[in-house]
Amino acid sequence: MLNFIKKSPSESQTLPEKKNNFFSRLKIGLHRTRGRFSESLSALFLGKKTIDAALLKEMASSLLLADVGVEATNQIISDLTKKIERNQLNNGEALFQTLKEELISILLPVQQALMIPPEKKPFVILTLGVNGVGKTTTIGKLAHYYNQENKKILLAAGDTFRAAAVEQLKIWGERNHIPVIAQHAGADSAAVIFDALQAAKARQTDILFADTAGRLHNKENLMEELKKVVRVMKKIDDTAPHEVLLVLDATTGQNALVQAQQFRETMNVTGLVL
Repeated sequence: MLNFIKKSPSESQTLPEKKNNFFSRLKIGLHRTRGRFSESLSALFLGKKTIDAALLKEMASSLLLADVGVEATNQIISDLTKKIERNQLNNGEALFQTLKEELISILLPVQQALMIPPEKKPFVILTLGVNGVGKTTTIGKLAHYYNQENKKILLAAGDTFRAAAVEQLKIWGERNHIPVIAQHAGADSAAVIFDALQAAKARQTDILFADTAGRLHNKENLMEELKKVVRVMKKIDDTAPHEVLLVLDATTGQNALVQAQQFRETMNVTGLVL
């Protein structure tokens, strides 16, 4: 859905991270895990390989170790087996290419463009997600994209919990000459977004992007805060928010499904950003 989102080369300079903290070590560990998966999968197809049950079993193990999931892995192996039986695959290179096509075919049917009807102003987009998945960065890049499309944008700094979140969103605003509605750290997130929606209406804004604080999907009190945000929005516009985007870390694996299910139980999630 968001193919235009790419990492900004200066982003790491804007908000430097402590290299030796727990999350930095965790990110390094995840990077190594992804690397090992790529290497192990690629190694299966090096040289002249016999396409047989043993190779498919190794492939299934690699997919499962990468947390692709049992259901998806079984579907992929079943489809590949049928093609092998029909003599459609007779070498490792063809099998590897077909595997990539199978993975893409699982994702393509659920890919959708983010549609913003011009008659709905302001069009309110609320972002959700756990800590550190890139909600604020996603807003910044979406805002940049629609700003380039000559849309009038407003940003709401609803993440009042994380110390650097408001400043980070302001930097995105400054980069793109987009105004940001913000209050002090620790302010009521719902109040910030309420003020932002009022301002968006008064200014005839096309799109309002509302940031929220990261929260664990299994913490009921934090999820209730999101419901409060929606309630105060509806005092101004009973159709808002018009899109609720859940931002997920694409390397999370099966836990991403748990996050999506539990966020959807609390909020009417309309789209995913990976």
